[in-house]
Amino acid sequence: MSKLVVLKFADGSFEQGFPVTLQIGEEGERPSTEITGKLPAAVEMPLYYSHWQSSYRRLSNRYRLSADQMQVTNVSITQDCDNIAHILRSRFNTWLLTEEFRPIREKWLEKLLPTDEIRVILQTEDSQLQRLPWHLWDLLERYYKAEFALASPTYEQISLRKTRNEQVNILAIFGNSQEIDTEADRALLQHLPNADLRFLVEPQRKELTDHLWGKSWDILFFAGHSSSQGKDGTGRIYLNQTDSLTISELRYALRKAVERGLQLAIFNSCDGLGLARDLADLQIPQMIVMREPVPDLVAQEFLKSFLEGFAGGESFYQAVRDSRERLQGLEDKFPCATWLPVICQNLTQLPPSWVEITGKVELQPPKLTPPQSAPPPKIAVALLSSVVMTALICGLRFFGLLQSSELQAFDQMMRLRPFILHEIPDPRLLLVAIDDEDIDAQRRNGEDVNGKSLSDKSLNKLLEKLQQYKPQAIGLDLYRDFKAELPDLTTRLNQTENLIGVCKNSDAAIPVKGIAPPPEIPQERLGFSDFIHDPDGVVRRHLLFMNQEPVSWCRATYAFSAQLAFRYLLAAKGIQPKLTSQGDLQLGNTIFPRLSSRTGGYQGIDANGGQILLNYRSSNKIAEEVTLTQILSNQVNSSAIKDRIVLIGVVAKGEPGDYWATPYEYQFDKQMPGVFVQAHMVSQLLSAVLDKRPLLRVWSLWSEVIWIWGWSVVGGVLAWRLRLLPRLTILVIVSSGVLYVLCFGLLIHGYWVPFVPSALALVGTFCVVFFETSNSKLVLLQK
Repeated sequence: MSKLVVLKFADGSFEQGFPVTLQIGEEGERPSTEITGKLPAAVEMPLYYSHWQSSYRRLSNRYRLSADQMQVTNVSITQDCDNIAHILRSRFNTWLLTEEFRPIREKWLEKLLPTDEIRVILQTEDSQLQRLPWHLWDLLERYYKAEFALASPTYEQISLRKTRNEQVNILAIFGNSQEIDTEADRALLQHLPNADLRFLVEPQRKELTDHLWGKSWDILFFAGHSSSQGKDGTGRIYLNQTDSLTISELRYALRKAVERGLQLAIFNSCDGLGLARDLADLQIPQMIVMREPVPDLVAQEFLKSFLEGFAGGESFYQAVRDSRERLQGLEDKFPCATWLPVICQNLTQLPPSWVEITGKVELQPPKLTPPQSAPPPKIAVALLSSVVMTALICGLRFFGLLQSSELQAFDQMMRLRPFILHEIPDPRLLLVAIDDEDIDAQRRNGEDVNGKSLSDKSLNKLLEKLQQYKPQAIGLDLYRDFKAELPDLTTRLNQTENLIGVCKNSDAAIPVKGIAPPPEIPQERLGFSDFIHDPDGVVRRHLLFMNQEPVSWCRATYAFSAQLAFRYLLAAKGIQPKLTSQGDLQLGNTIFPRLSSRTGGYQGIDANGGQILLNYRSSNKIAEEVTLTQILSNQVNSSAIKDRIVLIGVVAKGEPGDYWATPYEYQFDKQMPGVFVQAHMVSQLLSAVLDKRPLLRVWSLWSEVIWIWGWSVVGGVLAWRLRLLPRLTILVIVSSGVLYVLCFGLLIHGYWVPFVPSALALVGTFCVVFFETSNSKLVLLQK
């Protein structure tokens, strides 16, 4: 049964904080749980949103808004919007992790399961609180069947006089569509099953009100220009080239439509929260609006996906969530597209299904009882069930349905490794970490750091200092796609033979040409800085080499980390890189086998280029770390630099972030600086060649299948041999623990083996065999 969760925000403000009440209950029943808490003051939160909103609206896509001609989106503005969105998400989740709000969070986790279908209602009058990205709450993202909606604190149940329709009656209004394509919306609506459609194209005001009064409508749809105007954000829709209306000017007609059975209003137009606030007074059961100006393609793709899901049998909330999340495929061109659709809900109403909207009741066919046959031998049941369960689990795995959970289990084991596997920082590396104090010190010295974290003057001094102590290699993990202003720096960059620079690769899927390298550094001393992150944003793979695209400004074939390792190994051991006949990188006697598209928990990934799994070092820090100020003020001993690889990068919190989620930490505020990730990559290559430290590998496909089947047999045998459920449950839990310990031990030794599929096979086969043998015993007793 689905659950209803209501978060009530009483009178409060961002200056004083918000009292919060959490209610949890079964759908359609009174709440069974209620608890109070508080969100503390956070005066900066509306500013973060305003900053993101300003950045989003500067993207200049063609919005469904009564605006002038838009310009082509600038790539840097797009990246800026993404960066600010990450910051807003981080600050928002940090706010929701405060101590005063903890009772709400803990009660949620106690009462709700990740598999529950949940409607989460945010009940507040504060318009700024409504605008925050609640769908990005880390707690909500754990529940894949949960979706949130906004609701007004004041509501009432309307007395409906709904008629039973043979079809879903839809009134589709196409208002002023200058510069946007509403024909695509019309085509989508025309393909709906069991729908009676009436189209009004750029209607006059009287024509619209006559239609609202004249028939019992189930769904109201509007496409065209709309906006929220004025200090109070009054919603306005644009009917045609000359006429526009506020919701209050349609109040009587819309109220009559609600009384006659209007169930859903969809405003596939811009800036709809103002519309929603005005429409809430009319007690429309459900609405879908757009949080901010919406690009044309985003509006159409959302409508297509939602209508397919909802008319195809999905619940209303699940159809909205699935359709909203599918917009992620457009976020390379339309950042934050998944932020836009929002449900607004009347708390007295239950969301109907597509069939329920008509009022028809479908008769279920009678269930036929199949003839019973004699139960098969119990051991045969256990073995057959194990084979079937293994095939099912491997099928789910093949289609990528277990990838997310397998990666999370992998991360959890990686976080446990430092407690068992004690590794010291890599003594071959030194990190020059440029922090906020270093940048402030440069400004106090009158150095130009606008748009840079390291001025030309300080960089010249730093390279001069480092070269005095003869490091094996220097890695400059800073983008410098501009010429040096100092002649001395130009010469030093060009003639420092052990200096490696970075550039960024382009991507054909996104019209971006990457970032050009420092013009003074020759191509043979360049490495690309690109990381590969998984769909959840975590860096678990190490890209060693790839073929650059012809239009890319970055022509480096090997990664920045690989170039630094090559320099060190050549100088220290005379080892040069080469590729095997299979296209794998070989350094000395060590071969780095490339990942395939199906490797371990990965299923169907893009495995282009030379990718390996990244085996992070299990230590509190990857290497010794010094600041820029310490180097320039001669506070660092020469032995800390001599014969080492020195990596120079930014760790300043105040700069645009080069921070990455790793298996060790997901939270934005605790992510790893890019230069640290590069250090882990360099250390992995050197340690594998010089220290014989194991690389992360996986078993062959058939070995993994046999492993999963073996644990499936364990579950079946336990259920076959034992009869007492409490004892069986304990043994299954113990067996799962043993499985986890074995998988963790193998990971320490460099093998990533399937834990989640094996655990599912173990528990699944146990349940099937236990209930099958129990039912068989019941049949025999009845006979």
